[in-house]
Amino acid sequence: MVYGIVMLINFAHGDILMVGAYAGYFILTALAASGMPYLALALAFAGSMILCGFLGIIIEKFAYRPLRNAPRLNSLITAIAVSLILQNGMRVLPFVGPNPRPFPGVIEGKLSLGTFSISYIQLIVICISALLMILLTILINYTKTGKAMRAVSFDMQAASLMGISVNRTISFTFALGSVLAAAGGILYASAYPQIDPVMGSMPGLKAFVAAVLGGIGSVPGAMLGGFILGIAETLTKGYINSQYADAISFSILIIILLIKPSGLLGKNIRVKV
Repeated sequence: MVYGIVMLINFAHGDILMVGAYAGYFILTALAASGMPYLALALAFAGSMILCGFLGIIIEKFAYRPLRNAPRLNSLITAIAVSLILQNGMRVLPFVGPNPRPFPGVIEGKLSLGTFSISYIQLIVICISALLMILLTILINYTKTGKAMRAVSFDMQAASLMGISVNRTISFTFALGSVLAAAGGILYASAYPQIDPVMGSMPGLKAFVAAVLGGIGSVPGAMLGGFILGIAETLTKGYINSQYADAISFSILIIILLIKPSGLLGKNIRVKV
């Protein structure tokens, strides 16, 4: 969404995922003795989403908005700087620190169907991811705010002339992306129960790879790209070598850029010069 509107690769997105995971960690730790795991998980989602939503708005307003009309290289360097600030800022916070922490296992157990079995947390990850994708698609395609987002992504100046608040729309886009990153952080930490200040770097890069693979600007395409990357990495770990999993992901990025730069579900757009 962010790239589609302001043509910016937000390298800090993975670190917002990390902040969301830590927010969920502290909330779940505080509610560990409540005896209501599903309520604790719901509160963790709500708290981390609100926190990261405000964080996204602050980052956009003070880091990216002043450089909106600057060369893209300036914004790219700023995005890398914001990523490093979030990582090292969390490292020096006294209640966080640089050491990894085990993420609370709120929901345990697995569902078995004959020879097939899947853990409850994996089911929750799949269901919540699909639900968020559906809600995001509805918001973008069928709401007034979503239409404003699409208008700004198509032509920012024309959208402004038509009465759309460009600043408010872009801020909402950053907030929405950060809210989804917070949810992704909790889901990621629940599936791989260990968190640290640099945990968001690789998921952030792979999320961009998934978006390019599926097609920039296509929400279903991004999710399809994520599934393809996940399956490719799993097969690589199972049949080749686990050390090659990351290399396979970025090799897919290179191949898709060479063969079909618009992605699997993206559209080729002609630009008049």
